[in-house]
Amino acid sequence: MLPPFIIEQIRKREEEERHIEEQPVLEIPMPPRGPRVERAQDDDADRGVVVIDLFG
Repeated sequence: MLPPFIIEQIRKREEEERHIEEQPVLEIPMPPRGPRVERAQDDDADRGVVVIDLFG
């Protein structure tokens, strides 16, 4: 036979698990993704550089 405090701990854990399982779940509908558009190779050449000086 298990000591009463261990039985109580097991009972509390089972109640917590049951409580979690009973919570309602709402799934948010996501819009369908559109077709992926590939960028042209020359788009990468137009990018700039940003320098952030954190010490000055």
